[in-house]
Amino acid sequence: MKMRDIFGYSFSAIKLRKLRAALTTLGVVIGIAAIVALLSITQGLQTTITGQLEQGLSTDTLLVLPGSSGFGTGQGNGGFGGSGSFGGGTSSNFILYANYTEQINSLSPDIDSSFAVIQQSGYLQNSTGQKRSVTIIGVDFAQYANTYPTTFEAKTGIIPLNPASTDVVAGSRIGAFTNGTTFVNADDDVTIIWTNNTMVPFVNQSYNAHVTGVLDRIGGFNIGGPSDSDIYIPMEQAQEFFGTDQVAMITVKLSNSDSATIDRVSKAITDYFGNQVSVISSTAVLGLVNTIFSTIQLFLGGIAAISLLVAGIGIMNIMIVSLIERTREIGILKALGMKSRTVLSIFLCESIIIGLMGAIIGIVSGWGLANGVAILFSTGIFGGSANVTINPMLTPEVLLGALGFGVGISVIFALYPAWRASKLRPVDALRYE
Repeated sequence: MKMRDIFGYSFSAIKLRKLRAALTTLGVVIGIAAIVALLSITQGLQTTITGQLEQGLSTDTLLVLPGSSGFGTGQGNGGFGGSGSFGGGTSSNFILYANYTEQINSLSPDIDSSFAVIQQSGYLQNSTGQKRSVTIIGVDFAQYANTYPTTFEAKTGIIPLNPASTDVVAGSRIGAFTNGTTFVNADDDVTIIWTNNTMVPFVNQSYNAHVTGVLDRIGGFNIGGPSDSDIYIPMEQAQEFFGTDQVAMITVKLSNSDSATIDRVSKAITDYFGNQVSVISSTAVLGLVNTIFSTIQLFLGGIAAISLLVAGIGIMNIMIVSLIERTREIGILKALGMKSRTVLSIFLCESIIIGLMGAIIGIVSGWGLANGVAILFSTGIFGGSANVTINPMLTPEVLLGALGFGVGISVIFALYPAWRASKLRPVDALRYE
C-alpha cells in the first residue's frame, strides 16, 4: 500500500472509534498544554526580569560592597542584592568609606571613574503632611546620570547635574500612590525625615527639600541602579545629614564591558582590599539569572512531561484493546496479501495522527492558558504586582519541541501494539473469536 492509503485507512479506523480516540487524544492535549503553558510563562517572566535588570544594570560597571561571599565575577567573591538593598557577606566588619573611590580609581587604567553611594531608610513628607517610607540614596548626580543614562532620567522636571543641597529626585512610585493619585510632583517642596538610631533615645532628623524631577518608570527589578521606590539626594548633603562617610557601595565604571577587563579589575579591587569586599559584575548577575531560569524551565518541563508519559501509557492500552478488537480484521487483510510491515505502518500512523492532533490542540490550549494566567497575575489575583508584567513567549523551540514530543511519545508507546499486530499469523487471527 502507498503511504497515502495507509494514512487514509488509519484515519478511517480512528473515525470509527471517535470517543475512544478523543479520550486518548485528550491525554496528549493535557500534557502538551501543561508544557507549553509553563514554559511560555517562564520564558516571558525571564524576559521581563532580565529586561528590567538590564535597565537597572550597566554592563560596564562593577559594584563594590563590604564583606565577602560566594557570588561574584568568577573571583570567588561578591555579594548579591537588589533594588537599593545590598549586602555583601558577613565574614568581616569591613567598612567602605566615600574617599575609597580615589584608591579604586588608581588601581587600573581600565577604570574610568567610581562613585560612592550612601543609603538609609527614612520617610518623605509631602506638602499636605502625608508620609511614606522611602530609601534615601546619596549619590553624585552627574556621575550617576552618566552611568545610568537610560534610567536616571526625569519624566517630569529635571535632574540637576550640579544640584543644590536641598534638591531631591524621586522615583516613579514615590511620585504617585498605587491607586494613581499623586504624592509628589516635580517642583514640590517636601520634608525628608531620618531616624538617627545611633543615639538613645532615637532622634528624628529632618530637612526641607525641593523635588526637581520625578523619574520615569523603571521596573521592579534592578541591582545597583536607579529604582522606582527610592529618592535621591546629593552626596554631600547625605554625608552631612546622616553624619557619616560610611557608604553602602561603590560603583565602578569601566572603560569597556569585556569579560577579561571585568575579571582583571575585579581581582585588582579584591586584592587591594585584602578580599574584604565583594565585587558584583552586571554580566555575572544576568548570567546567574539566566542560568536559574534555564534550570526552572527544565524542572517545570520535566514535571509537565510526566503527564505525557501517562498519556503514552493510555495510548498503549488503547492500541492493545484496538488490536484485540481488530484481530479478525487483521487476519483477513493478511490473508488477502497485506504485508506485516503494512500492518505495522497502519497502527503507527494511527498513533501519529493522535499525537499530532493532541499536540496541535495542546499548543493552542497551552498558549491560551498561559495568557490567561498572565492576565490574572497582572491583576494581582495571585499576589502579583502591577509593576511586573508577564508577556508569555511561545518560541519556535518550544513550539517544535511540543509537536515532536507529542508525536514522539505517541509513536513510542504504540510500537509494541503495532509490532504485535504485525506478527499475527493469518490462520490464528481468522480463528480468533
